[in-house]
Amino acid sequence: MNISGDLNIAVAIREYFDSGHTYEVILDMLKCNRDISISMRTLKTHFKESGLYRRGNYSPLPEVRRAILSELRGPEQLFGYRTMWQVLKQKHKLRVKRDVVMRLLRQLNPQGIALRTRRRFTRRTYHSMGRNYIWHVDGYDKLKPFGLALSGCIDGFSRRLMWLVCGATNNNPAVIAHNYINCVKSLGVIPMRLRTDFGTENGTMAAIQCTLRHAHTDYYAGSSSHSYGSSTGNQRIESWWSYFRRGRSQFWMDFFGDLRDSGNLNGSHEHQCLLRFCFRGVLQKDLDECKGLWNKHRIRPSRLASCPRGIPNELYLLPHRYGSRDCGFAVEERELDVFPEEGLPVGLCGDPNIEEYLQQTVQQNTLQQPQDWELATELYLALKDIAGF
Repeated sequence: MNISGDLNIAVAIREYFDSGHTYEVILDMLKCNRDISISMRTLKTHFKESGLYRRGNYSPLPEVRRAILSELRGPEQLFGYRTMWQVLKQKHKLRVKRDVVMRLLRQLNPQGIALRTRRRFTRRTYHSMGRNYIWHVDGYDKLKPFGLALSGCIDGFSRRLMWLVCGATNNNPAVIAHNYINCVKSLGVIPMRLRTDFGTENGTMAAIQCTLRHAHTDYYAGSSSHSYGSSTGNQRIESWWSYFRRGRSQFWMDFFGDLRDSGNLNGSHEHQCLLRFCFRGVLQKDLDECKGLWNKHRIRPSRLASCPRGIPNELYLLPHRYGSRDCGFAVEERELDVFPEEGLPVGLCGDPNIEEYLQQTVQQNTLQQPQDWELATELYLALKDIAGF
Protein backbone atom coordinates (compact mmCIF):
# COMPACT_ATOMS: atom_id res chain seq x y z
CA MET A 1 0.00 0.00 0.00
CA ASN A 2 1.46 3.35 -1.08
CA ILE A 3 0.79 5.58 1.93
CA SER A 4 2.70 8.57 0.56
CA GLY A 5 0.47 8.60 -2.53
CA ASP A 6 -2.65 9.16 -0.41
CA LEU A 7 -2.34 12.67 1.01
CA ASN A 8 -5.15 12.26 3.56
CA ILE A 9 -3.62 9.13 5.08
CA ALA A 10 -0.14 10.69 5.13
CA VAL A 11 -1.46 13.80 6.88
CA ALA A 12 -3.33 11.67 9.43
CA ILE A 13 -0.21 9.62 10.18
CA ARG A 14 1.86 12.79 10.54
CA GLU A 15 -0.73 14.21 12.96
CA TYR A 16 -0.71 11.03 15.07
CA PHE A 17 3.11 11.01 15.02
CA ASP A 18 3.38 14.68 16.08
CA SER A 19 0.87 14.02 18.89
CA GLY A 20 3.35 11.55 20.39
CA HIS A 21 1.39 8.33 19.90
CA THR A 22 3.30 5.05 19.81
CA TYR A 23 3.51 3.03 16.60
CA GLU A 24 1.00 0.46 17.93
CA VAL A 25 -1.48 3.19 18.81
CA ILE A 26 -1.08 4.84 15.39
CA LEU A 27 -1.94 1.53 13.71
CA ASP A 28 -4.94 1.14 16.02
CA MET A 29 -6.06 4.73 15.32
CA LEU A 30 -5.90 4.15 11.57
CA LYS A 31 -7.87 0.91 11.87
CA CYS A 32 -10.57 2.16 14.25
CA ASN A 33 -11.02 5.73 13.03
CA ARG A 34 -10.26 5.45 9.29
CA ASP A 35 -10.78 1.74 8.54
CA ILE A 36 -7.20 1.44 7.24
CA SER A 37 -5.15 -1.66 8.03
CA ILE A 38 -1.41 -1.59 7.39
CA SER A 39 1.50 -3.50 8.84
CA MET A 40 4.08 -2.20 11.27
CA ARG A 41 6.75 -2.61 8.60
CA THR A 42 4.77 -0.47 6.13
CA LEU A 43 4.31 2.21 8.78
CA LYS A 44 8.01 2.29 9.64
CA THR A 45 8.92 2.44 5.95
CA HIS A 46 6.64 5.46 5.53
CA PHE A 47 8.25 7.16 8.54
CA LYS A 48 11.70 6.57 7.07
CA GLU A 49 10.72 7.90 3.64
CA SER A 50 9.09 10.96 5.22
CA GLY A 51 12.03 11.68 7.50
CA LEU A 52 10.05 11.16 10.70
CA TYR A 53 12.26 9.98 13.56
CA ARG A 54 11.70 9.84 17.30
CA ARG A 55 15.36 10.42 18.07
CA GLY A 56 18.14 12.29 16.37
CA ASN A 57 18.03 15.31 14.06
CA TYR A 58 17.44 17.58 17.06
CA SER A 59 16.65 21.26 16.53
CA PRO A 60 19.40 23.86 17.07
CA LEU A 61 19.67 24.99 20.68
CA PRO A 62 19.35 28.74 19.88
CA GLU A 63 16.08 28.02 18.07
CA VAL A 64 14.76 26.05 21.06
CA ARG A 65 15.85 28.84 23.38
CA ARG A 66 14.02 31.47 21.30
CA ALA A 67 10.85 29.36 21.28
CA ILE A 68 10.93 28.98 25.07
CA LEU A 69 11.50 32.71 25.54
CA SER A 70 8.52 33.48 23.31
CA GLU A 71 6.32 31.13 25.36
CA LEU A 72 7.52 32.59 28.66
CA ARG A 73 6.10 35.98 27.65
CA GLY A 74 2.54 34.72 28.06
CA PRO A 75 0.58 32.33 30.30
CA GLU A 76 3.01 29.55 29.35
CA GLN A 77 5.43 31.03 31.91
CA LEU A 78 3.53 28.87 34.42
CA PHE A 79 4.42 25.62 32.61
CA GLY A 80 6.72 22.93 33.97
CA TYR A 81 9.37 21.37 31.77
CA ARG A 82 7.17 18.44 30.69
CA THR A 83 4.40 20.68 29.40
CA MET A 84 6.90 23.06 27.81
CA TRP A 85 8.54 20.10 26.06
CA GLN A 86 5.14 19.10 24.68
CA VAL A 87 4.48 22.68 23.51
CA LEU A 88 7.80 22.79 21.69
CA LYS A 89 7.02 19.51 19.92
CA GLN A 90 3.41 20.17 18.98
CA LYS A 91 3.23 23.93 18.56
CA HIS A 92 6.73 24.82 17.35
CA LYS A 93 7.49 21.46 15.64
CA LEU A 94 10.90 21.29 17.32
CA ARG A 95 12.85 18.15 18.19
CA VAL A 96 14.47 18.45 21.58
CA LYS A 97 15.29 16.23 24.54
CA ARG A 98 13.20 16.72 27.66
CA ASP A 99 16.21 17.16 29.93
CA VAL A 100 17.43 19.96 27.63
CA VAL A 101 14.13 21.76 28.15
CA MET A 102 14.47 21.26 31.90
CA ARG A 103 17.94 22.82 31.94
CA LEU A 104 16.86 25.76 29.79
CA LEU A 105 13.87 26.46 32.02
CA ARG A 106 16.15 26.48 35.05
CA GLN A 107 18.18 29.18 33.33
CA LEU A 108 15.36 31.20 31.81
CA ASN A 109 12.61 30.91 34.44
CA PRO A 110 14.10 30.12 37.87
CA GLN A 111 11.33 32.02 39.66
CA GLY A 112 8.62 29.88 38.05
CA ILE A 113 10.43 26.67 39.06
CA ALA A 114 10.68 27.89 42.66
CA LEU A 115 6.94 28.66 42.76
CA ARG A 116 5.96 25.24 41.36
CA THR A 117 8.27 23.45 43.80
CA ARG A 118 6.39 24.87 46.80
CA ARG A 119 2.95 23.72 45.62
CA ARG A 120 1.52 20.28 46.29
CA PHE A 121 -1.81 18.62 45.44
CA THR A 122 -3.28 15.61 47.25
CA ARG A 123 -5.37 13.34 45.03
CA ARG A 124 -8.36 11.28 46.12
CA THR A 125 -9.29 7.82 44.89
CA TYR A 126 -11.54 7.79 41.84
CA HIS A 127 -13.38 4.94 40.09
CA SER A 128 -14.93 4.80 36.61
CA MET A 129 -16.27 2.01 34.37
CA GLY A 130 -15.10 3.52 31.07
CA ARG A 131 -15.36 6.45 28.71
CA ASN A 132 -18.66 8.37 28.79
CA TYR A 133 -19.52 6.68 32.08
CA ILE A 134 -19.68 10.07 33.77
CA TRP A 135 -19.01 13.63 32.64
CA HIS A 136 -18.13 16.27 35.22
CA VAL A 137 -19.33 19.81 34.45
CA ASP A 138 -18.45 22.98 36.33
CA GLY A 139 -17.89 26.70 35.92
CA TYR A 140 -14.70 28.62 36.69
CA ASP A 141 -15.21 31.99 38.39
CA LYS A 142 -11.67 33.24 39.00
CA LEU A 143 -11.88 35.58 36.01
CA LYS A 144 -15.43 36.72 36.73
CA PRO A 145 -14.35 39.94 38.50
CA PHE A 146 -13.05 41.01 35.08
CA GLY A 147 -16.21 40.00 33.19
CA LEU A 148 -15.01 36.65 31.81
CA ALA A 149 -16.68 33.37 32.76
CA LEU A 150 -15.48 29.87 31.89
CA SER A 151 -17.33 26.58 31.59
CA GLY A 152 -15.67 23.17 31.36
CA CYS A 153 -16.49 19.47 31.16
CA ILE A 154 -14.21 16.46 31.59
CA ASP A 155 -14.74 12.75 31.02
CA GLY A 156 -14.10 10.93 34.29
CA PHE A 157 -12.44 7.81 32.87
CA SER A 158 -10.10 9.26 30.23
CA ARG A 159 -9.70 12.73 31.80
CA ARG A 160 -10.33 14.12 28.31
CA LEU A 161 -11.65 17.68 28.22
CA MET A 162 -14.99 17.62 26.42
CA TRP A 163 -15.35 21.41 26.26
CA LEU A 164 -13.61 24.48 27.65
CA VAL A 165 -15.45 27.67 26.74
CA CYS A 166 -15.09 31.35 27.61
CA GLY A 167 -18.18 33.56 27.59
CA ALA A 168 -19.93 36.55 29.08
CA THR A 169 -21.53 34.36 31.76
CA ASN A 170 -21.62 30.83 33.09
CA ASN A 171 -24.73 31.45 35.21
CA ASN A 172 -27.15 31.37 32.28
CA PRO A 173 -28.78 27.90 31.93
CA ALA A 174 -29.08 28.46 28.16
CA VAL A 175 -25.28 28.90 27.86
CA ILE A 176 -24.45 25.69 29.75
CA ALA A 177 -27.09 23.74 27.83
CA HIS A 178 -25.67 25.13 24.57
CA ASN A 179 -22.19 23.85 25.46
CA TYR A 180 -23.62 20.42 26.31
CA ILE A 181 -25.68 20.14 23.12
CA ASN A 182 -22.76 21.22 20.92
CA CYS A 183 -20.52 18.59 22.48
CA VAL A 184 -23.13 15.83 22.19
CA LYS A 185 -23.79 16.75 18.55
CA SER A 186 -20.10 16.55 17.67
CA LEU A 187 -19.73 13.13 19.31
CA GLY A 188 -23.13 11.62 18.54
CA VAL A 189 -23.24 10.20 22.06
CA ILE A 190 -24.53 11.14 25.51
CA PRO A 191 -22.86 10.03 28.75
CA MET A 192 -24.35 7.44 31.05
CA ARG A 193 -24.20 9.94 33.89
CA LEU A 194 -23.75 13.69 34.30
CA ARG A 195 -22.35 15.25 37.47
CA THR A 196 -22.75 18.93 38.43
CA ASP A 197 -23.00 21.12 41.51
CA PHE A 198 -26.26 22.61 42.78
CA GLY A 199 -26.10 25.79 40.66
CA THR A 200 -29.31 26.80 38.90
CA GLU A 201 -27.34 27.25 35.66
CA ASN A 202 -27.16 23.46 35.36
CA GLY A 203 -30.94 22.89 35.45
CA THR A 204 -31.64 22.99 31.70
CA MET A 205 -28.67 20.77 30.87
CA ALA A 206 -29.73 18.27 33.55
CA ALA A 207 -33.27 18.20 32.16
CA ILE A 208 -32.00 17.55 28.62
CA GLN A 209 -29.72 14.74 29.85
CA CYS A 210 -32.58 13.05 31.74
CA THR A 211 -34.97 13.46 28.79
CA LEU A 212 -32.52 11.87 26.35
CA ARG A 213 -32.03 8.96 28.76
CA HIS A 214 -35.69 8.36 29.65
CA ALA A 215 -36.19 5.45 27.21
CA HIS A 216 -33.13 3.50 28.37
CA THR A 217 -33.39 0.56 30.77
CA ASP A 218 -30.05 0.58 32.64
CA TYR A 219 -29.67 1.38 36.33
CA TYR A 220 -28.90 5.07 35.66
CA ALA A 221 -31.66 5.62 33.08
CA GLY A 222 -33.98 8.61 33.21
CA SER A 223 -33.66 10.98 36.17
CA SER A 224 -30.85 8.87 37.68
CA SER A 225 -28.56 9.86 34.79
CA HIS A 226 -27.88 13.24 36.42
CA SER A 227 -26.63 13.79 39.94
CA TYR A 228 -26.08 16.92 41.99
CA GLY A 229 -23.33 17.25 44.56
CA SER A 230 -21.08 19.73 46.27
CA SER A 231 -18.35 21.41 44.27
CA THR A 232 -15.68 19.86 46.50
CA GLY A 233 -17.09 16.41 45.68
CA ASN A 234 -16.92 16.97 41.92
CA GLN A 235 -13.29 15.92 42.07
CA ARG A 236 -12.38 15.32 38.40
CA ILE A 237 -13.21 18.81 37.14
CA GLU A 238 -12.19 20.52 40.39
CA SER A 239 -8.74 18.91 40.27
CA TRP A 240 -8.42 20.03 36.65
CA TRP A 241 -9.29 23.60 37.60
CA SER A 242 -6.40 23.39 40.09
CA TYR A 243 -4.08 22.41 37.22
CA PHE A 244 -5.56 25.18 35.08
CA ARG A 245 -4.91 27.75 37.82
CA ARG A 246 -1.24 26.76 38.00
CA GLY A 247 -0.69 26.46 34.26
CA ARG A 248 -2.89 29.12 32.66
CA SER A 249 -5.36 31.28 34.55
CA GLN A 250 -2.87 32.74 37.04
CA PHE A 251 -1.30 34.67 34.17
CA TRP A 252 -4.67 36.16 33.16
CA MET A 253 -5.62 36.93 36.78
CA ASP A 254 -2.35 38.79 37.32
CA PHE A 255 -2.56 40.55 33.96
CA PHE A 256 -6.14 41.79 34.40
CA GLY A 257 -5.30 42.66 38.02
CA ASP A 258 -2.47 44.87 36.82
CA LEU A 259 -4.81 46.47 34.29
CA ARG A 260 -7.25 47.21 37.12
CA ASP A 261 -4.56 48.52 39.48
CA SER A 262 -3.29 50.89 36.79
CA GLY A 263 -6.75 52.51 36.62
CA ASN A 264 -7.63 51.17 33.16
CA LEU A 265 -10.25 48.70 34.36
CA ASN A 266 -12.99 48.90 36.94
CA GLY A 267 -16.00 46.76 37.73
CA SER A 268 -18.45 48.75 35.59
CA HIS A 269 -20.64 47.03 33.02
CA GLU A 270 -19.10 49.08 30.21
CA HIS A 271 -15.52 48.16 31.13
CA GLN A 272 -16.37 44.47 31.40
CA CYS A 273 -18.10 44.52 28.01
CA LEU A 274 -15.11 46.29 26.46
CA LEU A 275 -12.71 43.77 28.03
CA ARG A 276 -14.73 40.85 26.67
CA PHE A 277 -14.92 42.44 23.24
CA CYS A 278 -11.12 42.74 23.07
CA PHE A 279 -9.93 39.67 24.96
CA ARG A 280 -12.60 36.99 24.63
CA GLY A 281 -11.37 35.71 21.26
CA VAL A 282 -7.74 35.72 22.42
CA LEU A 283 -8.62 33.94 25.66
CA GLN A 284 -10.72 31.34 23.82
CA LYS A 285 -7.78 30.69 21.50
CA ASP A 286 -5.61 30.19 24.56
CA LEU A 287 -8.21 27.82 26.06
CA ASP A 288 -8.36 25.80 22.84
CA GLU A 289 -4.58 25.43 22.93
CA CYS A 290 -4.72 24.46 26.60
CA LYS A 291 -7.41 21.87 25.88
CA GLY A 292 -5.42 20.40 22.99
CA LEU A 293 -2.24 20.14 25.04
CA TRP A 294 -4.04 18.51 27.95
CA ASN A 295 -5.83 15.96 25.77
CA LYS A 296 -2.51 14.96 24.17
CA HIS A 297 -0.31 14.85 27.26
CA ARG A 298 0.56 11.64 29.09
CA ILE A 299 -0.95 11.08 32.53
CA ARG A 300 1.49 9.36 34.83
CA PRO A 301 0.47 6.39 37.02
CA SER A 302 -0.94 7.08 40.46
CA ARG A 303 -1.38 4.66 43.35
CA LEU A 304 -4.53 6.54 44.41
CA ALA A 305 -6.40 6.16 41.08
CA SER A 306 -8.17 3.11 39.68
CA CYS A 307 -8.32 4.62 36.18
CA PRO A 308 -5.44 3.68 33.85
CA ARG A 309 -2.57 5.97 32.99
CA GLY A 310 -2.04 7.22 29.45
CA ILE A 311 -2.92 10.00 27.02
CA PRO A 312 -6.52 11.31 27.41
CA ASN A 313 -7.24 11.14 23.67
CA GLU A 314 -6.00 7.55 23.53
CA LEU A 315 -7.92 6.56 26.65
CA TYR A 316 -11.10 8.05 25.21
CA LEU A 317 -10.79 6.94 21.58
CA LEU A 318 -9.34 3.47 22.25
CA PRO A 319 -10.83 2.24 25.56
CA HIS A 320 -10.41 -1.40 24.51
CA ARG A 321 -6.65 -1.02 24.83
CA TYR A 322 -7.14 -0.43 28.55
CA GLY A 323 -9.59 -3.23 29.23
CA SER A 324 -12.56 -0.88 29.27
CA ARG A 325 -15.57 0.00 27.12
CA ASP A 326 -17.77 2.85 25.93
CA CYS A 327 -20.53 3.46 28.46
CA GLY A 328 -22.27 6.18 26.42
CA PHE A 329 -25.49 6.00 24.41
CA ALA A 330 -25.83 6.93 20.76
CA VAL A 331 -28.03 9.93 19.99
CA GLU A 332 -29.14 11.35 16.66
CA GLU A 333 -29.05 15.04 15.81
CA ARG A 334 -32.81 15.15 15.22
CA GLU A 335 -33.30 14.19 18.88
CA LEU A 336 -31.32 17.27 19.89
CA ASP A 337 -33.07 19.65 17.51
CA VAL A 338 -36.22 19.58 19.67
CA PHE A 339 -34.43 21.57 22.36
CA PRO A 340 -34.59 25.28 21.41
CA GLU A 341 -31.52 27.38 22.13
CA GLU A 342 -32.87 30.69 23.35
CA GLY A 343 -31.55 33.36 25.68
CA LEU A 344 -27.91 33.12 24.57
CA PRO A 345 -25.78 36.30 24.93
CA VAL A 346 -25.19 38.17 21.68
CA GLY A 347 -21.75 38.86 20.23
CA LEU A 348 -18.41 38.98 21.99
CA CYS A 349 -19.28 41.31 24.84
CA GLY A 350 -22.76 39.97 25.70
CA ASP A 351 -24.55 43.34 25.38
CA PRO A 352 -26.07 43.91 21.90
CA ASN A 353 -26.10 47.71 22.19
CA ILE A 354 -22.47 48.02 23.30
CA GLU A 355 -21.49 45.30 20.81
CA GLU A 356 -22.95 47.29 17.91
CA TYR A 357 -21.26 50.49 19.07
CA LEU A 358 -17.86 48.85 19.45
CA GLN A 359 -18.11 47.13 16.05
CA GLN A 360 -18.90 50.47 14.39
CA THR A 361 -16.00 52.13 16.25
CA VAL A 362 -13.59 49.44 15.09
CA GLN A 363 -14.71 49.83 11.46
CA GLN A 364 -14.61 53.62 11.51
CA ASN A 365 -11.08 53.67 12.96
CA THR A 366 -9.84 50.77 10.79
CA LEU A 367 -8.91 48.71 13.84
CA GLN A 368 -8.44 44.94 13.71
CA GLN A 369 -9.53 42.15 16.03
CA PRO A 370 -6.38 41.05 17.90
CA GLN A 371 -4.61 37.70 17.63
CA ASP A 372 -2.67 37.80 20.92
CA TRP A 373 -2.94 39.39 24.35
CA GLU A 374 -0.55 42.24 23.56
CA LEU A 375 -2.56 43.41 20.54
CA ALA A 376 -5.75 42.93 22.57
CA THR A 377 -4.34 45.27 25.20
CA GLU A 378 -3.59 47.91 22.58
CA LEU A 379 -7.13 47.59 21.15
CA TYR A 380 -8.66 47.79 24.64
CA LEU A 381 -6.80 50.98 25.53
CA ALA A 382 -7.56 52.53 22.12
CA LEU A 383 -11.30 51.80 22.31
CA LYS A 384 -11.39 52.92 25.93
CA ASP A 385 -10.01 56.34 24.95
CA ILE A 386 -12.30 56.66 21.92
CA ALA A 387 -15.43 55.59 23.79
CA GLY A 388 -14.58 57.57 26.92
CA PHE A 389 -15.40 54.68 29.24
